[in-house]
Amino acid sequence: MRTGLRELEGLYRMEFVRFVRVATAITRDADAAADVVQEAFARAIKSHGKFRGEGPLEAWLWRIVVNEARRRGAPPATVVERAGEPVANGTPAEGAAVRALVAALPERQRLAVFLRYYADLDYGTIAQVLGVETGTVSATLAAAHRSLRQALEGVRS
Repeated sequence: MRTGLRELEGLYRMEFVRFVRVATAITRDADAAADVVQEAFARAIKSHGKFRGEGPLEAWLWRIVVNEARRRGAPPATVVERAGEPVANGTPAEGAAVRALVAALPERQRLAVFLRYYADLDYGTIAQVLGVETGTVSATLAAAHRSLRQALEGVRS
């Protein structure tokens, strides 16, 4: 089944902010992230005939956005800093510590965390974006959570 350009346009309009949020986390630059998303959608429009419908269109688009953001890249162990923003019920300082710890995660774990918590994607969609099995996403996020928990316990001790 071929995907129409209207569907792509609809996703672009509805999900632009989420796409930019994840691209910003990967590139560390909000302006570059907006360019990444626009370039990714331009690529999707050019190659929309290649979409085979083997999964959701949104997952296909996420894969294009993530790959484009990774191509533009940022230094490996970096993450977007949002000054003064606390994480959950924590302080801004704790938020910065958590962001630094997330930045230090291996790339697959970091991407899975971004896609799960910045984009609010389900495990199946994350699996399609990363090109892995759903169980691998579960294991990857569990490993990321374990690493973050251990690191935070070390900081608090």
